[in-house]
Amino acid sequence: MTFPLKIASRLDPIKPSITLAVTAKAAKLKSEGIDIISFGAGEPDFDTPEHIKAAAHEALKKPGVGKYTDVAGILPLRKAIAAELNSVHKTDLQPDQILVSTGAKHSLYNLFMALLDPGDEVLIPAPYWVSYPDMVMLAGGRPVILETKAEDDFAVTAAQVAAACSGRTRAIVLNNPSNPTGAVYTKAQIEALAKVVIEKDLLVISDDIYRQLVYGDAHYYSIAAVSPEVAKHTVLVDGVSKTYAMTGWRVGYTAGPLALIKAMTKIQGQSTSNVTHISQIATLAALTGDQACVATMRTAFDERRLEMLKLLRAIPGVTCREPKGAFYAFPNLSAFIGKTSPEGSIIDDDVQLCDWLLDVGKVAVVPGSGFGAPGFVRLSYACSMANIQDGVGRLGKALATLH
Repeated sequence: MTFPLKIASRLDPIKPSITLAVTAKAAKLKSEGIDIISFGAGEPDFDTPEHIKAAAHEALKKPGVGKYTDVAGILPLRKAIAAELNSVHKTDLQPDQILVSTGAKHSLYNLFMALLDPGDEVLIPAPYWVSYPDMVMLAGGRPVILETKAEDDFAVTAAQVAAACSGRTRAIVLNNPSNPTGAVYTKAQIEALAKVVIEKDLLVISDDIYRQLVYGDAHYYSIAAVSPEVAKHTVLVDGVSKTYAMTGWRVGYTAGPLALIKAMTKIQGQSTSNVTHISQIATLAALTGDQACVATMRTAFDERRLEMLKLLRAIPGVTCREPKGAFYAFPNLSAFIGKTSPEGSIIDDDVQLCDWLLDVGKVAVVPGSGFGAPGFVRLSYACSMANIQDGVGRLGKALATLH
């Protein structure tokens, strides 16, 4: 007789990460010997820079490395994080205002759990990173989605934010540059949003994980740097995964009001405790060492960005705004929804389209519906130029067979 195991109802509205699902399916097909080009994962194809790995290697020779650390992270690392963030955001953060967590995703999860009571609202501009709404719901909150337009470069307006606020609104998530769109907010847009933040007494959750990956004439503008008053309303979420090609080291961090950081630390102390000691040492080396590696990777991403954009725009029926940051292109493929495949099946939505592109076109892209933007797809250009040229070529050939 099967034991009637009941799963917690809080999971009922929660969806698995669509980016991880696409990446896993592509990896499975590759393991079966099928030639797949994947644009799914948001992960640099570069190896972690040698001086960072060397620092970890040398540290392992020293006694005491590999032990528990302070839940919030080792003090030298928190000092280095505070110094780096202060230089960028014009803040005066102290080490006790820093919490080091197992990736920026973990940082955000701790943050929502510490911040929200049941029914509290969080404003989330769409397209959004897939996990924001589900994390808010897991914490008992209610995500309030603010739609943006491609023709506005997917930027939410101050007027939209002001109109969406209610008596239960606690915070707004600002992901700049954006995953999945690659959009970067202008200085004027940031200043307008900052004004509403003060007027409505909101907390800004500034997810800055891609802030060092900005291209062309675009610039990253920190909302915390607008004024000391705005800085008091801002919590910074950041990490080393994207900037230093350290995704698997799993280090992110949060900086913000002391009371909030203490609450998050309490949660982390009862869940994961400290981040892996050796990963903290590697992160310290990343933040305090030679930064030439960042510029090298950024230059390569920029070249790939331009190539992918050119190739996508050459496909009949595809439109794509220029991504100014991160390492994603977000083309509109809605012209192909409702068409019929050579096999005779109707493509009903972007999820079916992406499944078909993977199975038939042998190219993996992520459906935009997972980001709150049906009809779009996300492609990562954090891969080789050869894969970009071959993979977008496959995409174009497959789309051309739909009728």
